[in-house]
Amino acid sequence: MSQIALPLAPGSKGPARIVVGNANAHVAEALLNPESWPYRTAVLTGPPRSGKSLLARWFANSGRGESIDDAQDWAEDELFHRWNRAQEDGTALLIVGGEPPWEISLPDLKSRLGGSLQMEIGQPDDEMARELLLSLAEERGLPLRADAADYLIPRASRSQADLERLVATIDRLSLERKAPPNLGIWRAALEAVQGPEEPRLL
Repeated sequence: MSQIALPLAPGSKGPARIVVGNANAHVAEALLNPESWPYRTAVLTGPPRSGKSLLARWFANSGRGESIDDAQDWAEDELFHRWNRAQEDGTALLIVGGEPPWEISLPDLKSRLGGSLQMEIGQPDDEMARELLLSLAEERGLPLRADAADYLIPRASRSQADLERLVATIDRLSLERKAPPNLGIWRAALEAVQGPEEPRLL
């Protein structure tokens, strides 16, 4: 397991690190070598809160190329012009969309993006989910120990967004109860985020 440090300006909000694991290691590796991308263009998709924007920010700040975030919200002709400009300038271009499938109606844009490197962030395994949980807690200044992760990870959703909500809920309950995170708070947070606990199928 590794982490990528983000070059953030003082006072910037948001995580300072990207946890790299099974779900996104292939993306992190590809971002280091944009020269190998077809048309020097890559398309990155994945679930909400899965780190797509953080990786795009790291890529752009690294000087390896440019990134377009939330590209699914762009007008397709504008996105096509941006692609053409990057080709003319010889600039690597990372295009970040939402969850697949990402429907594109403009034929020229569809063919060009279809021929680009396609990357999708997947679901974290237990090891990565554990690292994400502890990293999110650290960013909040929330004292979660290894035994908390041992209890929570087998019971928690594998969605990155749900892990983020879980940590936020633990933090809120800890403040409301004026108590450090304990087993009762962990259980209450899991139920608040996911509903009553059910046996997890392995």
